[in-house]
Amino acid sequence: MIYTKVGDLMIPIGKYPYISSWDTLLDAMIKITEVELEMKGKKSLPRFLLVYDKDLKLAGIVRRRDILRGLEPKFLTEKPLDDRENLFDAERDPGMKDVDNKRIMKGVMENSGRPVSDVMIEHPCDSSVDYDDHIFKAVYQMNKYKVSLLMVFKEEEMVGVIRTVDVFQHIADVLIKTEDAVW
Repeated sequence: MIYTKVGDLMIPIGKYPYISSWDTLLDAMIKITEVELEMKGKKSLPRFLLVYDKDLKLAGIVRRRDILRGLEPKFLTEKPLDDRENLFDAERDPGMKDVDNKRIMKGVMENSGRPVSDVMIEHPCDSSVDYDDHIFKAVYQMNKYKVSLLMVFKEEEMVGVIRTVDVFQHIADVLIKTEDAVW
């Protein structure tokens, strides 16, 4: 029986965008907005960057939301979450008079120089799959670990990544094209 394996849908490691752990959040923003990934003729923007250390070993990943979290000005992060939510409550303050845009932008600009290592997720290899695994093992791992990117290994070497967007698209294509889907 023919089935789709992880290796059929993965993006080879050399084609996935990366950044160094000492690069800045601004560098990461530039990289993540300039790179397009293409899988089977469809283009998408990466949701993550792989992060390498000085020894060229995978140190972690950085997601768009990690970058945004890292840019949040210190004067806001020091406040309780309720206070931050109220600050941007348009019903409470329709004209947003309490929002000091200059102060916010100054804080964001200052934080844009922070290193990626401050906000990256370390040890992403905890959730991984093997090159020859069935794609539904990848689905299981993605659901189990609540991630949308898995590292792909072949003979103990990381050879690529597999994303939920690519798995989803493949499954959708198969279901739409045939009622006798073969996995």
